[in-house]
Formats: sequence, structure tokens, C-alpha cells
Amino acid sequence: MFNGWEIPLIVLLALLFFGGKKLPELAKGFGQSIRTFKEELTKEEDTATVDAGKSTEKRDSETQDKPAKSKKE
Repeated sequence: MFNGWEIPLIVLLALLFFGGKKLPELAKGFGQSIRTFKEELTKEEDTATVDAGKSTEKRDSETQDKPAKSKKE
């Protein structure tokens, strides 16, 4: 993916473009956005799991309430 010389070059260009003061602020903001994104993914997965469990319970209760159909020969 990256060779050894590409990463220092990217860091150097970022340092020149944003300056020494701005880089820690950018890194902090980037870290917070990743953290927020992961939290939202976890919440979405939990919601999907709960919803799937409710639909399964509903389907099971519906099949238990109905009498079994018998085939006429």
C-alpha cells in the first residue's frame, strides 16, 4: 500500500499546508469524529438486534395462536 518514503512525505506536506499549531487540533477532531461514528454504528447494531428479536418473537407467537392445518386426502 504505502512504501517507506510516502508516509514521511505526506506528514511533511500536511505540516507545510496546515502548520505546526493546527495539526494537533485536526488530529483531535478526526479522532472525535471516528469515535462518534463507532458509537453510532454500535447503537445501530444494537437496535437492529433488538428489532430482529422482536420480529422473531412476534412470528413465534402468531404460529402458536393458530391451530395447525390438516391436509385433506
